[in-house]
Amino acid sequence: QVNRLEITPDKRFLAAAGNSHIRLFDVNSNSPQPVISYDSHTSNVMAVGFHCDGNWMYSGSEDGTVRIWDLRTATCQREYESRAAVNTVVLHPNQKELISGDQNGNIRVWDLAANSCSCELVPEVDTAIRSLTVMWDGSMVVAANNRGTCYVWRLLKGTQTITSFEPLHKLQAHDGYILKCLLSPEFCDPNRYLATASSDHTVKIWNVDGFKLEKTLVGHQRWVWDCVFSVDGAYLITGAR
Repeated sequence: QVNRLEITPDKRFLAAAGNSHIRLFDVNSNSPQPVISYDSHTSNVMAVGFHCDGNWMYSGSEDGTVRIWDLRTATCQREYESRAAVNTVVLHPNQKELISGDQNGNIRVWDLAANSCSCELVPEVDTAIRSLTVMWDGSMVVAANNRGTCYVWRLLKGTQTITSFEPLHKLQAHDGYILKCLLSPEFCDPNRYLATASSDHTVKIWNVDGFKLEKTLVGHQRWVWDCVFSVDGAYLITGAR
């Protein structure tokens, strides 16, 4: 199976995260074989993404670890223990912190400069964090869980480099699981939206200013697992299975 797809910043390679492996494919090649394979995880890889300069890749797995990889050598450079299956990992726009969410309901911030966990949040004990999203300017983070709830924090930059979380809003978005939450991209401004995709077969669009429901998108017959905005935020592409 393929759990997650992510394209490199230079648009040359596609990473496919599956059961214990991440495989990197050349977008412009007709070859079905991967260019390189990353094989240190021992269970499903649920999250994958890239540093903005494309030098390294991060991943999160149900084996309970978050890892950083050297793209060229396929070696695991760092490993962080979450102590529970990792469902989601996002890179802060400052490119210096990873934020992970796990099956036990923990959100952790991994400070890459200090090489340690700098912050830990548990919005609801034993309620799995399913998806995380960070506003493009680093001003806000949203965590969505298995009970259909979104927790929203304002991200504050303290005197140190460490980001701190200030609770902003709690949104009961769906009755079922939220499988993906996503904040709109930079070129959507000044309008800012949050999309939530759910096991209730719908996708909802919320205005971040007050978190008012703008639209409910219906049509899928099954759980909606993923969504992505177009670059200008004018379109939303959704996927169900």
